Amino acid sequence: MQVHITSSQMVKPSSYKLHLLKPFKLSLLDQLSPINYVPLILFYAKPHDSLIEGSQVSQQLKQSLEKALDQFYPLAGRTKNNLFISDYDEGVPYVETRVNGRLADFVDQNEVLEAMNQLLPYRPFCYVSNLTAPQLAIQVNVFECGGIAVAVCCSHKIFDASTISVFLNSWAAFNRGSNGEIPNPNLLHASSRFFPPVESMPPNTSIEGLLFNQGSLKTRSFVFDANAIAALVSKAKSNSLEHPSRVVSLSAFLWKHAIQAARSASRTLKPAILSQAVNIRQRLKPQLPDYSIGNLFLLPTSTYNSVENDIKLTELAYLVREGEKSVTSDFQDLLQGEEGFKVITQELGEIAETVSKGNAEFYTLSSWLNTLDGKEDFGLGKPTLFSIPGVDSHNHEFSNCFILKQAMQHNAIEAWITLSDKDMGFLEHDQEFLTFASPLRLKFDKFEDLES
Repeated sequence: MQVHITSSQMVKPSSYKLHLLKPFKLSLLDQLSPINYVPLILFYAKPHDSLIEGSQVSQQLKQSLEKALDQFYPLAGRTKNNLFISDYDEGVPYVETRVNGRLADFVDQNEVLEAMNQLLPYRPFCYVSNLTAPQLAIQVNVFECGGIAVAVCCSHKIFDASTISVFLNSWAAFNRGSNGEIPNPNLLHASSRFFPPVESMPPNTSIEGLLFNQGSLKTRSFVFDANAIAALVSKAKSNSLEHPSRVVSLSAFLWKHAIQAARSASRTLKPAILSQAVNIRQRLKPQLPDYSIGNLFLLPTSTYNSVENDIKLTELAYLVREGEKSVTSDFQDLLQGEEGFKVITQELGEIAETVSKGNAEFYTLSSWLNTLDGKEDFGLGKPTLFSIPGVDSHNHEFSNCFILKQAMQHNAIEAWITLSDKDMGFLEHDQEFLTFASPLRLKFDKFEDLES
């Protein structure tokens, strides 16, 4: 299907007091985060009894976006010298399109997630060298049937999953005519008070080299139903870990089979490192709310050093849980200023050197469960589908990555996976993996509403 751009403009906060707002300071964690756009698409079928046209919906979305940006004004600004965000009147790119076809047909025909990228305003998951790139971009796609796909690209310079979720909920509330205001705006920029920025930061190629790779990549999504997850939890139990969680068990399972795929593709036995994102808002003293903007997460690593052919799920589950537990209360004091910068970059530098020499595989994992659920109701009902598009293998793309999100089925989890083309080829034919994982099949007309 063809996607035609009908308009493109900048949406700015509606407040006339923008010039009175101070620059938004980045935190040390924001400074270290390379820019790339995290995408998501919310699909809404047109209600049978609705007389509102797609263009009217889009106009309303623009107006409510202005109100939401009054609350989350840094999202409309631009980064300066990797120190702060200002120029809040620059605005957010807002693209409107017409799609030649029905929404249900578009979803049914696009089993490959990369095909959904044409609904996005920017390329997803690729390294962006322009430090002044927008923090947020939106594309509203209107289908012939009246269905709408709201596509959002969020810069990882200041967005993490919590920030995305709270912003979307605020925007949706304003669009419904409800109150989308945050309770305490003073805590919006609290991250830089906990982790002050360093005045001069050299380019950090270690993080870029670990997260972004060149080469042919492939993205696939797999669904694990409640029975499969329960079975994995049972298999992950050990004397060292008597009560593994659903997330720990599934994370260990994905890590195990990614390692096996890499070993099959390369015919070598290497150690494997898993870095998992841990939200620290509730671990800070005092705690911070979800609407505090910034990359308020840490990336503890777990290393599987064994080069034996038999990879034990119980051992990986224990390593995943220990990695999560390693984020203790003392991290808040360790990650301050220049010393905090040294601590983080030294550890990343050592990992990057090991990986660059081909001595280990490196994987990242993020769980959006209980954080970003794709249930935002803009007055159109809950989304019929919440999708993460795929990596499109151009240059400097996110690789060896797992994202866990809520699936459409009750108590099921969807695992979004990007690996090298060769590794994915082995994973897709791994019979043990497929015993528990079902390849995602997008059939729009069969989806039920998301669980409330």
